[in-house]
Amino acid sequence: MLKQKVFVNLGYRLLAVALAVVFALLLVLVTGAPPFEALGLLVTGSVGSARKIMDVVATAVPLLLATAGLLITFSAGLWNIGIEGQITMGAIFTTGALRLLVDSGLPPGIVIVVGILAGALGGAAWAGLAGLLKIYGGVSEIFSGLGLNFVATTVTIWLIFGPWRREGVGSMSGTEPFPDQFALPELSGFRLSPWAALIAFVAILVVYVLLRGTYVGLKLKAIGRNPRASFMLGVPTARYMIVAFMLCGVMAGLAGAVQVLAVYHRLIPSISSGYGFLGLLVAMLINLNVLWAIPIALFYAALIVGSIQLPIVLRLDSSLAGVVQGALVLFVLIMDGVRQRIRERAEGNPNGS
Repeated sequence: MLKQKVFVNLGYRLLAVALAVVFALLLVLVTGAPPFEALGLLVTGSVGSARKIMDVVATAVPLLLATAGLLITFSAGLWNIGIEGQITMGAIFTTGALRLLVDSGLPPGIVIVVGILAGALGGAAWAGLAGLLKIYGGVSEIFSGLGLNFVATTVTIWLIFGPWRREGVGSMSGTEPFPDQFALPELSGFRLSPWAALIAFVAILVVYVLLRGTYVGLKLKAIGRNPRASFMLGVPTARYMIVAFMLCGVMAGLAGAVQVLAVYHRLIPSISSGYGFLGLLVAMLINLNVLWAIPIALFYAALIVGSIQLPIVLRLDSSLAGVVQGALVLFVLIMDGVRQRIRERAEGNPNGS
């Protein structure tokens, strides 16, 4: 019975993917471009060579970290919309740490580790602020998160044009790049850091164990299902909500640190690159099935990398990848509703009639 249920769920998921692809192809057809050529470009642009595959993995790293954190807050019933700001603040803390230590004479490895820890601290602090506003200020985490996102972006721009500006340069290109020895090592010939990929994999593993095999994870899920009942049963809901926010912030801060240390090697205005919001889509799509985050994040990353070819070859906007990503979540939700209605009818539930 369990195996049959797994195959049924997988079937609904695959049908949702197929519908999302068909929807995107119809949009391409409306624009007058050849739809199957566009689909082929998405595929070859993401897995057409070893370099492109490594680019997909590199793109998936910050997305996996953001998703890992969001799964914690989702378990506690919290919509951590402020994750974009937490990624940004992690990048700011990492950049600040490296600016302090690059000329200190410390070995580059130690400086990189300190930068990573600083990023985790920055993300946790920013997420903790959102938690405090919700629990003690009565401010919805959605509104406080959006506000904190704006503040983090503003702080980034101020630092780039103010205290951390490049000498003789007044542009949005970012701060002064760090020397190569203060970047996470990359695979020869590729833009993928195996250390960054390892951080993302460990983060997913930690969240999997946390939510499936610890009392903390059990209490977070209980709060997510019914916070009032959890409180009445003696669970300190406020404390655990703060913990959920801060753990999510740690993951988001690590994503920001990776953006600085393995991708841009400096602080830029759009350092979060939208991975926080994209992580929300992934987290909704996998419905707390932590291990599914890896293939779904890789799929989304493949769409991002593959879409680069669209404006070059077909003069289509690369935002088509975003359409597919959003449509996939929409059709998964629709198919979940269809599955639920069919199950209710099969069980003779009057509400499904």
